[in-house]
Amino acid sequence: MKNPLNKLQLLIILLLLAACQDKNIQPVDLAILNANVIDLESSNIVVKNMYIADGKIKSLEDVGANSAYKADSLIDATGKYVLPGFWDNHIHLRGGDTLISNNKNFLKLFIANGITTVRDAGGDLTTSVMEWKKQIANEDLVGPTIFTSGPKIDGPNSTWAGSLVVDNEADISMALDSLQALNVDFVKLYDSQFSGELYLKTIEQTEKRGLIVSGHMPFTVTFDETVDAGMDAIEHLYYVMKGCASNEVEITENMKRGEMGFWDALPLLMNGYADSTAQRTFQKLKQNNVFVVTTLHVGNTLSYLDEVDHTNDPYLKYMGKGIIATYQRRIQSALRSSEEARKNRKDLDTFFGQLVKSLDIADVGLLAGSDSGAFNSYVYPGISLHDELKAMVEAGISPLDALRTSAYNGALFLKKSNDYGTISEGKVSDLVILEGNPLEDIEQTQNIYAVLKGNQVFSKEQLNALLESAVMD
Repeated sequence: MKNPLNKLQLLIILLLLAACQDKNIQPVDLAILNANVIDLESSNIVVKNMYIADGKIKSLEDVGANSAYKADSLIDATGKYVLPGFWDNHIHLRGGDTLISNNKNFLKLFIANGITTVRDAGGDLTTSVMEWKKQIANEDLVGPTIFTSGPKIDGPNSTWAGSLVVDNEADISMALDSLQALNVDFVKLYDSQFSGELYLKTIEQTEKRGLIVSGHMPFTVTFDETVDAGMDAIEHLYYVMKGCASNEVEITENMKRGEMGFWDALPLLMNGYADSTAQRTFQKLKQNNVFVVTTLHVGNTLSYLDEVDHTNDPYLKYMGKGIIATYQRRIQSALRSSEEARKNRKDLDTFFGQLVKSLDIADVGLLAGSDSGAFNSYVYPGISLHDELKAMVEAGISPLDALRTSAYNGALFLKKSNDYGTISEGKVSDLVILEGNPLEDIEQTQNIYAVLKGNQVFSKEQLNALLESAVMD
């Protein structure tokens, strides 16, 4: 019996089948092949092929599986480790109009260090920051995604320029109205001149508006009052320490009467630490889903300004003379301090390392933040986030838990977990590719092979060029 299909008919059918098969192949922008993908939730590492399209993770597939995607470009990530781009959860873009260009220059340093998102915790450059934020989102400017509080809220005669003043209850509504008009991502409270009563009422009104609020804490209120009012994150460890002290109420009353100042209270609170009180405070933080921003590295750096010579720091060349000039205030203060004050500061630094480990053991949500920016001497944008992660591990936190304090917890705190924080299909493709495994050695976070910021890909060579372009006179 003869074949019912002649050669020409068979060829046509094969071509049609091939055409149908090609229709099932979807084009994507990028494929990252053979990557060791780190799951920050489970700590598992699985080798995957990753497909990126339109600035998002389109698919994660087993190596060797037949893929429905064809990429315009490829990255061979064999032997490399991929995790979400780092978040620095406490920076400052500030210093006045004369330092706008310096602050804009910082944006390069973040990307060069694999930091794809920053949380700007208050400053006086809001107009510029909002413009940079838009340009970065449109990929017209190289820099991290910026989530910002805009100006801080404080009392009259506040420490920081640009702060919104709250001197009565009517001021609270005006301040929050202005921040909402700016479309800020969260509200930041400071404590230099804030009355305790108005501070607590500001937190309550912020929460009623459905806004996220973080901040310092006046020592004229108790830790419990702050959490009960609705605080979402405590910036720095001083205030958590206060809540862990058996003598907190006594010191709070002394502060209300003006019988002692902030720095006088700190050694008394440190010496008043009681484990039973601390455990109750830790549980309160956890039950109320309050995050704590650790800022260990900045604390250590400032505590040893009288001893450490920073004149040859490699990152000084990226700061510019204007930023370096702002360092003098803290440097001179450290040099003028009494021997007792210097010792107290260093004892406090050691104590905070122990406190962070206790918070981690108690499963309190921690946020890694550098506090980098003008006025914080020798705490450099970009690299200092890695120093913060290293400080956590040196304090006894596992590398996995330290890594979680960056992108994973940062996304949780700002309620952005649908788009960020883990490597999952549908999430924004802000990624960092490392040469080594940071779960084994936290310093591998600095061993960067490539950075992805949405649709943008920065190779190691491009990251080095970005650093070179950031050198300032």
